[in-house]
Amino acid sequence: MDPVALSLGVIQIRWYGVLMAVAFFLGYLLFKKFADEKGLPKTFADDFFAYLIPLAIIGARLFAVVVYEPRYYFSNPIKIFYIWEGGLASHGGMIGALIAVYLISKKYKVSFYSIADLLPIPFFLGAALGRIGNFINGELVGKVSDLPWAIKFDKYEGLRHPSQLYESLKNVILFASFLLIRKKKMPEGCFFWLGGLGYSILRFIVEFYKDLPSYNGLTTAQWISLPLIVFSVIMFVRLKKKV
Repeated sequence: MDPVALSLGVIQIRWYGVLMAVAFFLGYLLFKKFADEKGLPKTFADDFFAYLIPLAIIGARLFAVVVYEPRYYFSNPIKIFYIWEGGLASHGGMIGALIAVYLISKKYKVSFYSIADLLPIPFFLGAALGRIGNFINGELVGKVSDLPWAIKFDKYEGLRHPSQLYESLKNVILFASFLLIRKKKMPEGCFFWLGGLGYSILRFIVEFYKDLPSYNGLTTAQWISLPLIVFSVIMFVRLKKKV
Protein backbone atom coordinates (compact mmCIF):
# COMPACT_ATOMS: atom_id res chain seq x y z
CA MET A 1 0.00 0.00 0.00
CA ASP A 2 1.24 3.48 -0.86
CA PRO A 3 2.17 5.26 2.41
CA VAL A 4 1.27 8.60 0.80
CA ALA A 5 -2.42 9.38 1.17
CA LEU A 6 -2.37 12.62 -0.83
CA SER A 7 0.20 14.63 -2.77
CA LEU A 8 -0.17 18.39 -3.18
CA GLY A 9 2.81 19.38 -5.28
CA VAL A 10 5.88 18.93 -3.12
CA ILE A 11 3.71 18.41 -0.04
CA GLN A 12 2.86 14.84 0.88
CA ILE A 13 0.21 13.80 3.36
CA ARG A 14 1.06 10.31 4.58
CA TRP A 15 -1.31 7.75 6.02
CA TYR A 16 0.85 7.51 9.14
CA GLY A 17 0.31 11.19 9.88
CA VAL A 18 -3.42 10.95 9.14
CA LEU A 19 -3.81 7.98 11.48
CA MET A 20 -1.84 9.68 14.26
CA ALA A 21 -4.03 12.78 13.92
CA VAL A 22 -7.15 10.61 14.13
CA ALA A 23 -5.63 8.80 17.13
CA PHE A 24 -5.11 12.05 19.04
CA PHE A 25 -8.59 13.32 18.10
CA LEU A 26 -10.38 10.16 19.22
CA GLY A 27 -8.17 10.00 22.30
CA TYR A 28 -9.17 13.56 23.12
CA LEU A 29 -12.88 12.75 22.82
CA LEU A 30 -12.55 9.72 25.10
CA PHE A 31 -10.39 11.56 27.62
CA LYS A 32 -12.83 14.48 27.71
CA LYS A 33 -15.74 12.11 28.33
CA PHE A 34 -13.92 10.42 31.21
CA ALA A 35 -12.75 13.76 32.65
CA ASP A 36 -16.31 15.12 32.55
CA GLU A 37 -17.59 11.99 34.30
CA LYS A 38 -14.98 12.59 37.01
CA GLY A 39 -16.25 16.12 37.52
CA LEU A 40 -13.07 17.84 36.33
CA PRO A 41 -13.36 21.40 34.91
CA LYS A 42 -14.64 21.74 31.34
CA THR A 43 -11.30 23.18 30.24
CA PHE A 44 -9.33 20.29 31.72
CA ALA A 45 -9.15 18.05 28.63
CA ASP A 46 -8.20 20.96 26.36
CA ASP A 47 -5.42 22.06 28.70
CA PHE A 48 -4.17 18.52 29.17
CA PHE A 49 -3.92 17.82 25.44
CA ALA A 50 -2.05 21.08 24.94
CA TYR A 51 0.64 19.47 27.12
CA LEU A 52 0.13 15.91 25.96
CA ILE A 53 0.46 16.20 22.19
CA PRO A 54 3.91 17.85 22.02
CA LEU A 55 5.33 15.96 25.01
CA ALA A 56 4.12 12.55 23.79
CA ILE A 57 5.46 13.13 20.27
CA ILE A 58 8.80 14.45 21.52
CA GLY A 59 9.13 11.60 24.01
CA ALA A 60 8.21 8.96 21.43
CA ARG A 61 10.62 10.36 18.87
CA LEU A 62 13.56 10.80 21.24
CA PHE A 63 13.10 7.29 22.57
CA ALA A 64 13.08 5.87 19.03
CA VAL A 65 16.18 7.89 18.12
CA VAL A 66 18.25 7.19 21.24
CA VAL A 67 17.15 3.66 22.14
CA TYR A 68 16.12 1.93 18.91
CA GLU A 69 18.00 3.46 15.98
CA PRO A 70 20.76 5.82 17.19
CA ARG A 71 23.17 4.90 14.38
CA TYR A 72 20.67 5.67 11.64
CA TYR A 73 19.44 8.96 13.08
CA PHE A 74 22.80 10.29 14.24
CA SER A 75 24.23 9.63 10.79
CA ASN A 76 21.15 11.29 9.22
CA PRO A 77 20.25 13.95 11.82
CA ILE A 78 17.75 15.75 9.58
CA LYS A 79 15.67 12.55 9.62
CA ILE A 80 15.04 13.04 13.33
CA PHE A 81 12.46 15.65 12.38
CA TYR A 82 10.71 13.50 9.73
CA ILE A 83 8.12 12.07 12.12
CA TRP A 84 5.60 11.61 9.29
CA GLU A 85 7.79 8.76 8.04
CA GLY A 86 7.18 6.83 11.26
CA GLY A 87 9.55 6.07 14.09
CA LEU A 88 7.60 6.89 17.25
CA ALA A 89 8.31 4.58 20.20
CA SER A 90 5.33 3.88 22.43
CA HIS A 91 7.44 3.68 25.59
CA GLY A 92 8.79 7.16 24.91
CA GLY A 93 5.27 8.39 24.25
CA MET A 94 4.24 7.04 27.65
CA ILE A 95 7.04 8.96 29.34
CA GLY A 96 5.94 12.15 27.60
CA ALA A 97 2.32 11.50 28.58
CA LEU A 98 3.26 11.00 32.24
CA ILE A 99 5.17 14.28 32.25
CA ALA A 100 2.00 15.91 30.89
CA VAL A 101 -0.03 14.26 33.67
CA TYR A 102 2.38 15.58 36.30
CA LEU A 103 2.26 19.13 34.91
CA ILE A 104 -1.53 19.27 34.62
CA SER A 105 -2.01 17.71 38.06
CA LYS A 106 0.06 20.53 39.55
CA LYS A 107 -1.79 23.16 37.57
CA TYR A 108 -5.24 21.98 38.62
CA LYS A 109 -4.16 20.72 42.06
CA VAL A 110 -5.57 17.21 41.57
CA SER A 111 -3.90 13.90 42.31
CA PHE A 112 -1.54 12.41 39.73
CA TYR A 113 -3.31 9.04 39.68
CA SER A 114 -6.78 10.55 39.25
CA ILE A 115 -5.59 11.72 35.82
CA ALA A 116 -3.32 8.77 35.03
CA ASP A 117 -6.29 6.42 35.42
CA LEU A 118 -7.94 8.18 32.46
CA LEU A 119 -5.07 7.36 30.08
CA PRO A 120 -5.07 3.59 29.35
CA ILE A 121 -8.21 3.46 27.17
CA PRO A 122 -7.35 6.45 24.93
CA PHE A 123 -3.75 5.21 24.73
CA PHE A 124 -4.75 1.71 23.61
CA LEU A 125 -6.97 3.12 20.87
CA GLY A 126 -4.30 5.52 19.67
CA ALA A 127 -1.63 2.81 19.73
CA ALA A 128 -3.86 0.52 17.64
CA LEU A 129 -4.16 3.18 14.94
CA GLY A 130 -0.45 4.00 15.09
CA ARG A 131 0.49 0.37 14.40
CA ILE A 132 -1.71 0.37 11.31
CA GLY A 133 0.37 3.35 10.20
CA ASN A 134 3.52 1.27 10.74
CA PHE A 135 1.99 -1.47 8.57
CA ILE A 136 1.21 0.96 5.75
CA ASN A 137 4.73 2.39 5.98
CA GLY A 138 6.16 -1.13 5.72
CA GLU A 139 8.28 -0.65 8.86
CA LEU A 140 8.84 -2.82 11.93
CA VAL A 141 8.11 -5.90 9.84
CA GLY A 142 7.80 -9.40 11.22
CA LYS A 143 9.98 -12.44 10.78
CA VAL A 144 9.83 -14.60 7.66
CA SER A 145 6.74 -16.79 7.70
CA ASP A 146 4.89 -19.28 5.52
CA LEU A 147 1.53 -18.72 7.21
CA PRO A 148 -1.45 -18.01 4.91
CA TRP A 149 -1.69 -14.39 6.08
CA ALA A 150 2.03 -13.63 5.70
CA ILE A 151 2.73 -10.37 3.79
CA LYS A 152 5.32 -9.33 1.22
CA PHE A 153 6.82 -5.99 2.23
CA ASP A 154 8.84 -3.82 -0.12
CA LYS A 155 12.61 -3.89 0.53
CA TYR A 156 12.33 -7.13 2.53
CA GLU A 157 12.92 -10.66 1.32
CA GLY A 158 10.23 -13.31 1.64
CA LEU A 159 6.79 -13.29 3.18
CA ARG A 160 6.60 -11.85 6.68
CA HIS A 161 4.46 -11.90 9.78
CA PRO A 162 2.33 -8.71 9.75
CA SER A 163 3.60 -8.01 13.26
CA GLN A 164 2.36 -4.42 13.09
CA LEU A 165 -1.20 -5.77 12.76
CA TYR A 166 -0.58 -8.18 15.64
CA GLU A 167 0.38 -5.11 17.68
CA SER A 168 -2.73 -3.29 16.54
CA LEU A 169 -4.96 -6.25 17.42
CA LYS A 170 -3.26 -6.50 20.81
CA ASN A 171 -4.14 -2.87 21.50
CA VAL A 172 -7.73 -3.32 20.28
CA ILE A 173 -8.13 -6.24 22.70
CA LEU A 174 -6.78 -4.11 25.55
CA PHE A 175 -9.01 -1.20 24.53
CA ALA A 176 -12.16 -3.36 24.54
CA SER A 177 -11.21 -5.14 27.77
CA PHE A 178 -10.54 -1.93 29.67
CA LEU A 179 -13.75 -0.37 28.42
CA LEU A 180 -15.59 -3.27 30.03
CA ILE A 181 -13.88 -2.92 33.41
CA ARG A 182 -13.42 0.84 33.60
CA LYS A 183 -16.31 1.39 36.02
CA LYS A 184 -15.21 -1.29 38.45
CA LYS A 185 -14.35 0.12 41.85
CA MET A 186 -10.62 0.16 42.53
CA PRO A 187 -8.21 2.52 44.31
CA GLU A 188 -6.70 5.44 42.40
CA GLY A 189 -3.77 4.36 40.28
CA CYS A 190 -4.76 0.69 40.04
CA PHE A 191 -6.42 1.13 36.65
CA PHE A 192 -3.32 2.87 35.32
CA TRP A 193 -0.92 0.17 36.54
CA LEU A 194 -3.24 -2.58 35.35
CA GLY A 195 -3.06 -0.96 31.92
CA GLY A 196 0.72 -0.90 32.09
CA LEU A 197 0.76 -4.56 33.10
CA GLY A 198 -1.56 -5.70 30.30
CA TYR A 199 0.29 -3.68 27.68
CA SER A 200 3.72 -4.91 28.78
CA ILE A 201 2.75 -8.60 28.87
CA LEU A 202 1.18 -8.57 25.42
CA ARG A 203 3.99 -6.42 23.99
CA PHE A 204 6.50 -8.96 25.30
CA ILE A 205 4.65 -11.75 23.47
CA VAL A 206 4.20 -9.92 20.15
CA GLU A 207 7.89 -8.99 20.03
CA PHE A 208 8.76 -12.63 19.31
CA TYR A 209 7.22 -12.21 15.84
CA LYS A 210 9.21 -9.08 14.91
CA ASP A 211 12.34 -9.06 12.80
CA LEU A 212 14.41 -7.03 15.23
CA PRO A 213 17.88 -7.39 16.78
CA SER A 214 17.91 -9.42 19.97
CA TYR A 215 20.21 -9.24 22.96
CA ASN A 216 20.58 -12.49 24.90
CA GLY A 217 17.47 -13.76 23.13
CA LEU A 218 15.19 -10.76 23.74
CA THR A 219 14.50 -7.54 21.85
CA THR A 220 15.01 -4.09 23.38
CA ALA A 221 11.26 -3.72 23.94
CA GLN A 222 11.14 -7.07 25.73
CA TRP A 223 13.97 -6.07 28.07
CA ILE A 224 12.03 -2.86 28.79
CA SER A 225 8.77 -4.79 29.26
CA LEU A 226 10.16 -7.18 31.88
CA PRO A 227 10.85 -4.58 34.60
CA LEU A 228 7.62 -2.80 33.68
CA ILE A 229 5.67 -6.00 34.28
CA VAL A 230 7.28 -6.48 37.69
CA PHE A 231 6.92 -2.82 38.68
CA SER A 232 3.28 -2.70 37.51
CA VAL A 233 2.42 -5.72 39.65
CA ILE A 234 4.18 -4.23 42.68
CA MET A 235 2.46 -0.86 42.32
CA PHE A 236 -0.96 -2.42 41.67
CA VAL A 237 -0.71 -4.62 44.78
CA ARG A 238 0.66 -1.76 46.86
CA LEU A 239 -2.17 0.60 45.89
CA LYS A 240 -4.78 -2.13 46.28
CA LYS A 241 -3.65 -2.77 49.86
CA LYS A 242 -4.24 0.89 50.78
CA VAL A 243 -8.02 0.36 50.69
